[in-house]
Amino acid sequence: MMMIININDLMGFGKLQDIKEELIVERIEKLKEKKNAIILAHNFSKPEVRAVSDVVGGSSGLTTGANETDCDMILICGVNFMAEMVAVLNPDKKVITPGRGGVCPLAKQLSYEELLEAKKEHPDCEVLLYMNSLAKTIALADCVCTANNALKIAGTMGDNSPILFGPDLGVSYYISKGTAKDIISIPDYAVCPVHNKISVDKLTDVKTAHPQATIVAHPECRPDVQDMADYISSTGEIVNFCKESGKKEFIVAADVELSHMLQNEVPDKTFYPVSESLVCKHMRISTLVNIVDALETEKPEVVVPCEIADAARIPIERMLEFS
Repeated sequence: MMMIININDLMGFGKLQDIKEELIVERIEKLKEKKNAIILAHNFSKPEVRAVSDVVGGSSGLTTGANETDCDMILICGVNFMAEMVAVLNPDKKVITPGRGGVCPLAKQLSYEELLEAKKEHPDCEVLLYMNSLAKTIALADCVCTANNALKIAGTMGDNSPILFGPDLGVSYYISKGTAKDIISIPDYAVCPVHNKISVDKLTDVKTAHPQATIVAHPECRPDVQDMADYISSTGEIVNFCKESGKKEFIVAADVELSHMLQNEVPDKTFYPVSESLVCKHMRISTLVNIVDALETEKPEVVVPCEIADAARIPIERMLEFS
């Protein structure tokens, strides 16, 4: 009599999943070597995606990684404006993004037409755009910035005239509070839908439960939330601050993945997310499986039209020069 043995019964489903993941990771590494490819991943990506990536960081870190690589192919795990930025900086390389990439809701909130109209209304103002913008819109800017370098870049611009800045009201507030610059927000309603969920009431509840904890916040948070924070900066700088701080407890006012990443990287400290529901689903489109598929097929390729890429490269390179 033939006995049918279920492999799941022998090793357990969890163990089988581990073996499958190991094989996928091994395939990714072989494809990277074969195609001279580099993987860039945002801090909000899934942990298993960050683990196979060569550069992990916020927008600033990814920009630097994209600008410095000599690989032939770049795979970017993030959202559409990040993929476009990589393609703009690397016109001679193939840029691909797994799973067709995610669309940043914030980047959609400032259109080319809106910025063009704002420039006509304020002809004496320089335009500083948040990197969370599409390449076509960035092409109209004088410079761009990330959460990491926003204060430094803004300090170099404007002279005595206001600066047109967008899209994000939280970052506008962060810049106006951290510099002497007069900021005109374009548009006057743009927010990150994830960071904007963080309210003073919820943050107060977490602080009450953990009164000794230091509050760290992303500048895309609401102004009143920023006013409660002990430290405000980009995801990358929040990571550095928490690692170097003598404090042992932190409340993280940002996407919950940042709390999880910090807890993993700094296990001797404790990190409290404001809410486990603070999840940017667009940042989590990349998976190990669709990374393999993208490397094997070299698709979907990110292509920015030459005239847009050439114009957008100028403000991005200006940012890199200033920072």
